[in-house]
Amino acid sequence: MKKILFISFLAVVIVSCSVDPEIKPAVTAESVKEIIPPGWPTPHYNFNNNPLTLDGFTLGRNLFYDPILSSNNAISCGSCHQQFAAFSNSGHDFSHGINGLLGNRNAPAIQNLNWNPYFMHDGGILNIEVMPLGPITNPVEMNESLSNVIQKLSTSNKYRQLFTKAYGNDTINSQRIFKAIAQFMGTMYSYNSKYDNVKSGKDNFTTQEQSGYNLFVQKCASCHKEPLFSDYNFRNIGLSVNIALHDSGRARITGNPLDKYKFKTPSLRNIEKTAPYMHDGRFYTLDQCLTHYISGIVSSPTLDPQLSSGITMTIQEKNDIIVFLKTLTDTKFLTDYRYSEIH
Repeated sequence: MKKILFISFLAVVIVSCSVDPEIKPAVTAESVKEIIPPGWPTPHYNFNNNPLTLDGFTLGRNLFYDPILSSNNAISCGSCHQQFAAFSNSGHDFSHGINGLLGNRNAPAIQNLNWNPYFMHDGGILNIEVMPLGPITNPVEMNESLSNVIQKLSTSNKYRQLFTKAYGNDTINSQRIFKAIAQFMGTMYSYNSKYDNVKSGKDNFTTQEQSGYNLFVQKCASCHKEPLFSDYNFRNIGLSVNIALHDSGRARITGNPLDKYKFKTPSLRNIEKTAPYMHDGRFYTLDQCLTHYISGIVSSPTLDPQLSSGITMTIQEKNDIIVFLKTLTDTKFLTDYRYSEIH
């Protein structure tokens, strides 16, 4: 009898010491809305033809994290776009697709997409509503066809209900799939970094951060324009050509030799969290990135003229710029429950 009582007591202790499951707050209709932060330009994409609703956002959120979009039901959008890394692929130089296959480019961050006139490193996609088509149909990423995706979703009670809530009936087609994902990704706004708080008068830079900001404006802002920290143009920044990939960049899309080795200027928001860097993930630290501009520029006919002599900076100036770049980290965005995976 004593043995039974002891075992029962032990069971109670074990249960009482277990960790409670995380309870995430519910996403509300009020928290799903279009935002243009003060001082920001007009976005290229708005929701006029894709009315933003809580049910549409929720459908897009489910689709973003569901491996059902891949041919082997193992890879989701969220597999290569992780929230804690500003929806880049932390620690991976190339994206990892089905069956362990590797892509040939680094997975870019997902943030403030409505301001992007082009998508992908080479600008091969022009609209956020069709952006998922690239990875879904890419043979080394998700390797699936739209017809199979629609068939799989149509046989799911869960998705028939989600589509009915979002659109009024359970018709599932590519347009509805892409519009829902656009509602989710298009509302991934990052505008609450220390930099933003300084600009709005709520905070102040440290002496070193201010020095870094001043240097950034002098040496970097012509391409990485505030407040989005990109001009979204295509540039050859003097990277040595990866012989194994021989990625010609923008020229793959335009066929124009003048676009050879040009890639889209990335936003620097949350740059502290999105390593590795460059289109092929060759640099793992911000120090390596800046060192490239100081002494690593490789000359070629399409090199950006602004980089013909590199960028001059001392070690201290480089360190100050890096300290400033870390003020672009938006912790609220990186932990916002609205963008996290649904469990």
